[in-house]
Amino acid sequence: MTVVTDEGLPLAAEFPEATREQWQRLVAGVLRKAGKGELAGRAVEDALATRLEDGLVTRPLYTAEDAVDDAGLPGFPPFVRGGRAAGTAVSGWDVRQRHVDPDPARTNEAVLADLEGGATSVWLAVGAEGIPVGDLGRALDGVLFDLAPVVLDAGADTEAAARELIALFAARGVAPQDALGHLGADPLGLAARTGDTSGLAERSSAAADLAARCHRELPRVTALTVDALPYHEAGGSAAQELGCSLATGVAYLRDLTAAGLPVDAACGLLEFRYAATADQFLTIAKLRAARRLWARVAEVCGVAPAGRAQRQHAVTSPVMMARRDPWVNMLRTTVACLAAGTGGADAVTVLPFDEELGLPDAFARRVARNTSAVLIEESHLARVIDPAGGSWYVERLTHDLSQAAWAWFQEIEGAGGQAAALGSGLVAARLSDTWERRSARLATRREPVTGVSEYPEPEQAPVVRERAPRRPGGGLPRVRRDEAYEALRARTDAHLASTGARPRVFLAALGPPSAHTARATFAANLFKAAGIEPVHEPVTVDAASAGDALAASGATVACLVSSDALYAERAEAVARALTSGGASRVFLAGRPGDAREAYEKAGIDTFVFAGCDAVAVLTSVLDHLGVA
Repeated sequence: MTVVTDEGLPLAAEFPEATREQWQRLVAGVLRKAGKGELAGRAVEDALATRLEDGLVTRPLYTAEDAVDDAGLPGFPPFVRGGRAAGTAVSGWDVRQRHVDPDPARTNEAVLADLEGGATSVWLAVGAEGIPVGDLGRALDGVLFDLAPVVLDAGADTEAAARELIALFAARGVAPQDALGHLGADPLGLAARTGDTSGLAERSSAAADLAARCHRELPRVTALTVDALPYHEAGGSAAQELGCSLATGVAYLRDLTAAGLPVDAACGLLEFRYAATADQFLTIAKLRAARRLWARVAEVCGVAPAGRAQRQHAVTSPVMMARRDPWVNMLRTTVACLAAGTGGADAVTVLPFDEELGLPDAFARRVARNTSAVLIEESHLARVIDPAGGSWYVERLTHDLSQAAWAWFQEIEGAGGQAAALGSGLVAARLSDTWERRSARLATRREPVTGVSEYPEPEQAPVVRERAPRRPGGGLPRVRRDEAYEALRARTDAHLASTGARPRVFLAALGPPSAHTARATFAANLFKAAGIEPVHEPVTVDAASAGDALAASGATVACLVSSDALYAERAEAVARALTSGGASRVFLAGRPGDAREAYEKAGIDTFVFAGCDAVAVLTSVLDHLGVA
């Protein structure tokens, strides 16, 4: 559309259309000044591209040249733009809050508070992971089953919990056609978490029986969950999460149709669960790709077009939740919730910020449900159907992610299906490889974790919560982005408890603040990530004062911080003074370049810089100091 002024002149008349080549030439000039050499054409974009997992690449510029296949319309195959024509514009997405407290009275109080405070459905852990099956009625006392769907997460107790919930429908006079809920049967997900495939056939048969009963008697109750969280929580990539979910969904379709259900009905009894992370664009693309891929599977299986839409439940990622400085989790979950809503999820669960510390308190649950409320009611996010639609970047990312996920799905099917791939260790091995590569990025802080590896605050009092029920183990591991740094912090916390003080490092700053502040800040953040207290007093030292300053600091390790120019003038002399003054180890913040040999002869042991292996450096410091 061209905007025209009252005089009949288009507003853009004096601005000729820019070309991709012009943009590349301008950026090449900037890169040349930054020391990147002579670049031209596509090489300019390659220099600024970001490599993601699964071989995906995000580029600095997207134009109509990057357009991909038609994504269709919202509510129509291939459902990339949403499973419903109106999206979430009518009432917003389903705000689904999770409850894991095994005490039925407290759970009931929390459930009712959530429903009164804006939640629209209840996700309830039952059995060994939450409420005892026999107490389900007490936990759900006062819940209107024809208004608020109840979603079960009962693991090995799914069959018993499902029977109990269905009995509650009848006992409370809810007409079968009005009952809302999801029974949560997921035998493959349970096998992934526990590693136990011995009873898989029996659990799959029981899940099919539950599905058949829902089909016959409870038309608004779904039965099976295709839960991709076990693969995400084991360190899997977005494409691996999608591929595993497709293989699981296909396995359930086979079970249900073998039990006599029509394929259209079987498809309608599934709900898919995915992780939403703080990488908002990747999350948006993942949910869109999931719908595209499942629509293709359903099409091949003979499902009618209207039944190919995937019902999606997005959960803010447990992997990204930090245990230190957990308040930052509120920011992470807000971005993840925004991405889930923008990506078209039907239901969204925002995990409370203290989820990884134990049982969430009332404040944390309120913040979690209000995250969706603000985005829906105040930001009006749900009023726009497919907000990301038409973005060349998002469309291309969706397409590329779909290709990678489909390749992994085909590999799983070629290995005999999801059950066989779990049993053979194929899935575990592939996820482990992915997590190993990601762990390297976390260790080098190329993937920073605010409050943990960047801007940590060791002096902050820990947040303590009542212990939550243990989740089943024995299968795929449960990883966390903060785990390596958490182990370091645990060591220094124990040292603090036993000695009354944290281990210290003396920051030996050379020259005025303008010369050393940047690297002093870098070094302080680095050491605080392990709970090591940096001492920067006095503000600056020289060869004459460094030894006395080190002694006054109470530290036995030191780190030189300053500019490269001042290092060249003073670093060797100050390093010798620190060593003479009792420093058992001396660091230098920065890359040594050609001066490495001279610096090492002067007593500098280690160089720390952006991109160094922070976990390895900090582990070696604690080992050197004897911090167990």
